[in-house]
Amino acid sequence: MVNAEPILKTENLQCFYGSQRVIHDLNIEVLPNEILGVIGPANSGKTTFLRALNRLNALNPSYRQSGTITFEGQDLRKIPDNLLRKKIGSIFALPQVLPISIYQNIAYGPKVHGVASKSKVDQIVEESLQKAYLWDEVKDRLDLQANRLSGGQQQRLCIARTLAVEPEVILYDEPCSGLDPISTAKVEDAMQKLKEHYTQILVTNNTKQAARVSDRTAFFLMGELVEMTDTNTLFTSPRDSRTNDYITGRFG
Repeated sequence: MVNAEPILKTENLQCFYGSQRVIHDLNIEVLPNEILGVIGPANSGKTTFLRALNRLNALNPSYRQSGTITFEGQDLRKIPDNLLRKKIGSIFALPQVLPISIYQNIAYGPKVHGVASKSKVDQIVEESLQKAYLWDEVKDRLDLQANRLSGGQQQRLCIARTLAVEPEVILYDEPCSGLDPISTAKVEDAMQKLKEHYTQILVTNNTKQAARVSDRTAFFLMGELVEMTDTNTLFTSPRDSRTNDYITGRFG
């Protein structure tokens, strides 16, 4: 992984909401099949960075950016929205399940993208639920309304729904912020297994979670990347005193 070409790369990325600059000259590379943790206090630009990677920021009319983002070597601006958001999926802090059945939640995406065969859709549903570590819990009740699942199950259903459209990158924005420790552990287990086939970027305010699951970790502060290195190094011997102050709880 160390010598791999980056799957995502930003060069001199600056992000603004109106006149407020929230990300300053960000240069960062995301490697294939890694879990990149992104930590930092509130208003550090973490979520803005994440949403810039699949252009969700563009839905805000006050947003603008400069610099470049490339995905697999291609300028992100040249990739159509529907293709980009298929290849780079998002998991949000609160599970965003559709008010339909478990099965239909996962089948919706593949059908939109042209999968018509019932047997193929069935296969995608089962495989996606297995990858999200949810199949054994719901296989006998796929017709159940998704909003009747527990919060942790709903979040894993959202992961399964994202996997169903065959992404290459999964973005997580505080995916466990509303979950109990057992549900959090199940989501983290799923992330570790998904690393075999997917690149993942995890924004979290939980530094212990970043330490548990991330291969590398980036520390953001006031819109700037302070440092980024392998997770063990960042948490045991950070280069910058501000990183050390944050991870030891002196601010944040």
